Amino acid sequence: MSGKRRLGFAFVPILVFAGLALIFWRGLYGDPSRLPSTLIGKSIPDFSLAPIAGSSIPGLAATDLKSGNVSVVNIWASWCGPCREEHPLLSELGKRGDIRLYGINNKDDADNAMRFLGTMGQPFAAIGADNNGRTTIDWGSYGVPETFIVDGKGISRFKWIGPLSPEALKGTLSEGIAKAKRPL
Repeated sequence: MSGKRRLGFAFVPILVFAGLALIFWRGLYGDPSRLPSTLIGKSIPDFSLAPIAGSSIPGLAATDLKSGNVSVVNIWASWCGPCREEHPLLSELGKRGDIRLYGINNKDDADNAMRFLGTMGQPFAAIGADNNGRTTIDWGSYGVPETFIVDGKGISRFKWIGPLSPEALKGTLSEGIAKAKRPL
């Protein structure tokens, strides 16, 4: 094999590494709200979740989200650091009179979930306990936290991946709520 050809082959691993590094960088630092969601524009999945064990907070079912009012559904867990970070914003969102805030507690221990709500506050109208994570998967969730806006007919209209920020709450999420109030 000639020296030039060997030198060319030496660059192949470097190019492969650079390509993989670029892919991983985009995955870690890209805009998570640009991830596709197959549920947007479609009816939410049919589900019925029991309340968190030992809780007086009602459980959550698909019928709750088809009441004619715009709903915001947050998927969270007590073991999730970013969920703790966004929780004060959810408390603020839960005070809005024009929406209903619901929670899906994902793969969590009931005692830990109740301790989390006792410490951080309980902003949800209802919380379904998704103990095995199946409903969360049906929603097309990539993980916790994620927040969905559902119109009054039960159509998913918007998805926010990751923890909410004050800017998102006042901007993108409020715009999504306003759009969900408009008829399709």
